[in-house]
Amino acid sequence: MNIAIGNDHAGPDYKKAIVDMLQSKGHNVTNYGTDTTDSVDYPDFGHPVATDVESKKADFGIVICGSGNGINMTVNKHQGVRSALCWTKEIATLARQHNDANIISIPARFTSIPQAVEMVDAFLSTAFEGGRHANRVNKIACQ
Repeated sequence: MNIAIGNDHAGPDYKKAIVDMLQSKGHNVTNYGTDTTDSVDYPDFGHPVATDVESKKADFGIVICGSGNGINMTVNKHQGVRSALCWTKEIATLARQHNDANIISIPARFTSIPQAVEMVDAFLSTAFEGGRHANRVNKIACQ
């Protein structure tokens, strides 16, 4: 799988752990995030992830900021992106099963690194159920 990842200054350690896990499973990762804790603006790192997902250059995206909210709002401005703010493995699973989410947003200040890695693993290994959920998902985009 091709995965795009982006983060602000709250997420370099999270990103490193997630990228290590993804690469150990043979995934290709494009890193759009910062590697330092110097203050940066999360949209600068979220938009490239969303663009890759939107254009199908990436199968999925991962975004990380302090609360997860700002970067999640940013990527959800892109048509064709369905980003889910997740703080547990169960929510990450449901985001894929019921909402066909294609980007996971992680709140670095409210989750641990092992929890974030577990959420990403669950997110990427869960399929969309379709069925009754497909009609709802098809109504999400503004056109």
